[in-house]
Parts: sequence; structure tokens; C-alpha cells
Amino acid sequence: MVQAAPPVAPPRPDGLHRKVFASLLRYPRFRLLWVSNLFFFGGVWTQTLILGWLVFDTTGSEFLLAIFTAVRLAPMMLGPLSGVVSDRFDRARLLLVASGWALTVVLLLSVLVSTGTAPYWLLVAGGLCLGLAQSPSQPARSTLVLDFVGRESLSNANALNSIVMNMTQVIGPAIGGAMISALGAAGALWVSSAWFAVSLVTLWPLRNAARRVAHPGGESLRQLVSSGVRTVFGNRLAAAVLLITLVANIFLWPIYQAFMPVFAKVHLGLDAGGLGWLLTCSGLGGLVGSLVIAALGDFRYKGAMFVGGTALWGTLWVAFAISGSVPVSFALLAGVGLASSAFGVLQTTLLLMLTPPAVQGRVLGLQELAIGVMPLATIMLGAVAEVLGVAGTTMISGTLLVLFLAGLAIKVPRLLRYGGHPASPLVEDRN
Repeated sequence: MVQAAPPVAPPRPDGLHRKVFASLLRYPRFRLLWVSNLFFFGGVWTQTLILGWLVFDTTGSEFLLAIFTAVRLAPMMLGPLSGVVSDRFDRARLLLVASGWALTVVLLLSVLVSTGTAPYWLLVAGGLCLGLAQSPSQPARSTLVLDFVGRESLSNANALNSIVMNMTQVIGPAIGGAMISALGAAGALWVSSAWFAVSLVTLWPLRNAARRVAHPGGESLRQLVSSGVRTVFGNRLAAAVLLITLVANIFLWPIYQAFMPVFAKVHLGLDAGGLGWLLTCSGLGGLVGSLVIAALGDFRYKGAMFVGGTALWGTLWVAFAISGSVPVSFALLAGVGLASSAFGVLQTTLLLMLTPPAVQGRVLGLQELAIGVMPLATIMLGAVAEVLGVAGTTMISGTLLVLFLAGLAIKVPRLLRYGGHPASPLVEDRN
């Protein structure tokens, strides 16, 4: 077994802004990872807008847009395998491979779109290739955070990582929409390839980061995956967290991933620039929420914030679906982003706190698999949207999520009291 040395934390910084950005100030390796994530996900969100706009502008079909989104997200189904790879191999080098692959794919797509040789099926294939750069690397990306900062700073560091996601939702779509308007889709693709290039360069100093193999060799793939499954489902709180992730990615995340161009173009009468600013509002809300969680640090009742924030998120989606006013819709989507930060930050934080280090890559691989139901859910919701419209579909989905969370809170009340400070991370077992 080769085990990375636990991170040695410098003195805790004083002042509110220093508390918010504590992990960036105290851990140089995490700082490099954070900057790389900023540019990697900036590229992801920019490509999401550009390719989604291209697909809907080309086909005019909500269902074909849903198919494209489902295929792009399909690599999430590789979560269990990705978790095993994360536990067995050098995680920093895995991220280097992911950034290099994403850069290559975007450059090829840029050439094909520029030459007019990118029909719908090729855009779908490009989306799949980008998904292969993003999703299988997620367990390694998340477990590296714990490797670099330790348990005490995990909530702050994950909140800072969530800030990355929300900053890129603010910057990426706004820039993507503006570039489509100014340069066309082909020009936007060429310019946006720079995001992945910077991510690759920033990761390079981490290529020799300590390798961590947290289990003995000789186990089969099936045994490795099974041990992660047993860890989660042997712990009632961890299983509840994973179940919330699963249900949220069935009912609501597909709405955001697939149907925002429809809300923008059909319901609100916005162009590509307007779509970018609509997504920017969500990103701004999420950025504020993540800053609040980062400032709280290692706070109590993480479970209550996770469940309550997710329920508020579902409620605000219902209100957004009802709204026909552009200003109100912008404000509501900012609220959606604010509430979603509790879900986005704390699902990973709770799973890492509730599980032992030896299997954390595989546990987060199961989380990626739970997120990976999104492609199938997207197709399902796309078919429903063809009949009921995206507004009616969103209202039903948000209501079902809120009802599910209310039932789970009654069934597993200890999740609401969990703060991440038990004597053992597995103290809550089958109670």
C-alpha cells in the first residue's frame, strides 16, 4: 500500500474573506487544482451552450436536443469503473489525460463545424467525446480535494470547488452566447478551446503528486466495485445521501441540462445571448450560495442544509416553470442557483465524511453513476415535454422531488442532524 502523507495545514487565516478562501490560501496543491478546475469547467459550460444551441437551431426539436444531451451525459454510467481507476492510479495524471482529450475533441469539432461537415449525428458524437473527458474523471477530481486538504477543511474546499462550477456557469454561458452572436458557432468553438488548454497547463505541476493506492492488489474489478457498494448501503446516512442524488438527477437536473434553450427561445423569446445571461443568473445565485457555505467552514447540521436546500431548489423550479415574465424568470433562476449550491457542495462532502478513505474513489464512482441516470431521465422527460411542454414537465418534476425529500426526512431524521463530527465516520450504520 502506498499512502499519501496527510496534508499539513498552515495556520488558520483570520478575517472573513480569508475564512472563505482558507483552503486556497493554505494548500498550494489544492490551489493549482482549483485553477485547473476553473478553466476545465469553463470549457465544459461554454461547450454545453454552444453545442446545445447548434443542435436546437439545426433540428428545432426538443426530443432531438434531449437525445444529444443524453448521449453527452452517458459516460456518467461508467462511474463505478471510474471510481476503481481513481483508487488504483495517480489521480492527477488522470486529470491531465482528461484535459488533453477535451482539448483535442474541441479542436476537431471546431474544424468540422467551420467546414460545414458537422451534421446532427456528428454533433452527438462530439458531445459523447466531451462527456468522456468530463464524467469519468470526476471521482479522481473530487477525491484529490480530500487528499490535498484533509477532512477538517473538506467542507470549505468543496464549497470553493462549487464556486468554480458557479463561476464557470456565470462566465462560460455569457461568453459562449456573446461569441455565438459575434463570431458564429464555429468561431465560438475555436475561441473556447483555450479553456481546456489553460486547464492542461495548470495541472502539469501536479503530475508527480503522491500516488495513493488505498487497498491491496489482486482484487478483481467486481470485488472492487462490490466493496464500494457495500460501504454505501451498509451506512444508512450515506445511502440516503446517494438516494437524494439519484432522485434529483432523475427529476430536475435534466431540465437544466437539456431544456434551457427551449425555455429561452420558446417561452421567454430570448436569443443566444439571452440564453447565456439566463444561465448566468443561475450561476450567480450558485456562486453566492457557495460563498456562504465556504464562509461557514466546518459547520454543524450539514445534513439539514443538504435536504432543506434541495427541497427549496425543487420549489423554485416549479415557480420558474409557472413564470412567463422575463425579469421574474431571471430572478427565480438566480434563486434556483442559490438553493442548488447546498445540493452541489454537500452531496460530495457528506459522502466523503461518511466513508473510509480506502473506498472513497469507488463511493464517488457510485455517486457519478447516480448522476449518470440523467441521460435516460433526459430522454424520458423529453418525451413527456413533447406532450406537456417543458413548463408542465418541470412543474411535475419539481413537485415530485419536494415530496420525496419530505418523506425521506421523516424516514431518516438523523440525516437532518448530521454535521460530520462523529467519533467514527461509520458510527451511523443501520439505525
